[in-house]
Amino acid sequence: MYKKQKVGAIIKEMYRLIFVVKYVDRHQIGIIEVVCNDHLGKKVRVKCNSDDTIWDLKKLIAAQIGTWWDKTLLKKWYTIFKDHVSLADYEIHDGMNLELYYQ
Repeated sequence: MYKKQKVGAIIKEMYRLIFVVKYVDRHQIGIIEVVCNDHLGKKVRVKCNSDDTIWDLKKLIAAQIGTWWDKTLLKKWYTIFKDHVSLADYEIHDGMNLELYYQ
């Protein structure tokens, strides 16, 4: 009985490790480049990590453009990105274009 429990625990641990590897591989944690266009003549390329939040990305964009970060809004089509969510959760990948709006 003891051996069966031990084997079961080992199998569960193996499945957990496979899930973690697939999760990390799918989200591609690393440095990405995001292109932001405000349709007013400013197009900015920003390098950031994929595990950064939208809040961090807004600060990087504001530093390059010269505006306040809290007065900007990032969108993709009709999706407005929330500040506390990471880029990997929104599936923002390397080379993606985002729309930049001013409030």
